[in-house]
Amino acid sequence: MKNTILLASLVLVACGENPAQIEEANAPSDLRIAFNVYTNTPEDNYEVFIMDLDGSNRKNITNTPGVDWVYSAYGDRLLFLSDRDTCHRCYFLYEMDADGNNVRRISDRQLQDSWMGSRFNGAEFIVDPKGINDTAFFRISADGAILDTLYHGLAYANDPCFSPNGERIVFRGAKEKVKHGYPAELHIINTDRTGLRQLTHYPANDTTAEWWAYHAGPPQWRSDDRITYCSKRKGNLSIFSIKPDGTDEQQLTPDGFDEDWHAWSPDGNLLVYSGTPVVSEEDRPVYDIFLMDMRTKEVKPLATDTLSEQAPVFVRAARE
Repeated sequence: MKNTILLASLVLVACGENPAQIEEANAPSDLRIAFNVYTNTPEDNYEVFIMDLDGSNRKNITNTPGVDWVYSAYGDRLLFLSDRDTCHRCYFLYEMDADGNNVRRISDRQLQDSWMGSRFNGAEFIVDPKGINDTAFFRISADGAILDTLYHGLAYANDPCFSPNGERIVFRGAKEKVKHGYPAELHIINTDRTGLRQLTHYPANDTTAEWWAYHAGPPQWRSDDRITYCSKRKGNLSIFSIKPDGTDEQQLTPDGFDEDWHAWSPDGNLLVYSGTPVVSEEDRPVYDIFLMDMRTKEVKPLATDTLSEQAPVFVRAARE
């Protein structure tokens, strides 16, 4: 196991929350984990569930036909894409509290299936709009108004995430299509559209990632100024971290298992991720949720059953 984590004493957070929110959210007692569940029904149905940090009190908080997929959280609010009240897999941005109440459609602009980030305590979001040929991101306000169109100049891009101070954005992108798809790597750009540069470079001597597999998966940007992401190497997905200047890449999770979409607790002590045993291309993987304590490196399974659970995020318990 290659594990070089030295982060236990740092205050961390992902995708651009501000220091005030970090301080407020440091107490772990009110943290919950929200995640997405494929229900194995004939319909294409995904629900958002919530549970405590030990896996107890698990509850479906959407209960709506169609696809509901949580992608981000700030405070006690969950940001999720949904195709409710529209065509199949036509996504619009919603938010709700951690109990699934106070659901609100944020924007009438259709979005790509993509991760997103927030800054200024949820006052602004960075999203991937549908219909402009993958050439730009939108920065939108909490009421859905388009504040800025951020053109990046790449042929493909998605999964944008703010830096902790909100001045930069890291995202997946590719300059050109290769064979059937885009071999996306992480890129960084300033919010004023300057300074675009490639951050990650998939190892040239590793041939185990098929054209559709992650060279660099959806990024999270922590307040200790490190960026984390998953990557398929040596035949399995693992979670890595890297500095914004592209140096000091470290592998955080062990080989021999697929670990991909993930999030960090505000104090940086806990890493939650979806994972599955490595399966052949013919088999459908069944993902579960795991929690790693970065101080002890202990990994606990939180949701392991016949359903596929993916993409967990930390969220504060809904206020009374």
